Amino acid sequence: MSTHTTASVSTHILDTSIGRPAEGVAISLAARSGRDAEWVALGGSATDADGRCKDLPALPEGTTHVRLDFETEAYFVKKQAEAQQDAPATRDSGVFFPEVAITFAVVPGEHYHVPLLLNPFGYSVYRGS
Repeated sequence: MSTHTTASVSTHILDTSIGRPAEGVAISLAARSGRDAEWVALGGSATDADGRCKDLPALPEGTTHVRLDFETEAYFVKKQAEAQQDAPATRDSGVFFPEVAITFAVVPGEHYHVPLLLNPFGYSVYRGS
């Protein structure tokens, strides 16, 4: 939850290739205080069955930039294995986006919901509500 001196962040992932939430994607959160400051890893979590990550760590006071790192490779490898269980092997079994890193600026007192729309060959993000 944001306060007047800190911002807060939440996210969720929708796998647009299947029209369903992406469950089990590990997400790491990092922050920095100033454009030239070092990134500080704050911890992380994973998406639930609804594609939401409800327990990301709180941002420290003075945070100006946030980075969300989505570890998508394990998710796609699992999806590929499930899809190929009863099908012949495909020629291209690599993962095009093994990770997605989203960096954005924040101001104290604001909440930032950053959804990730994901598919095997593209992604999109936006500031949600």
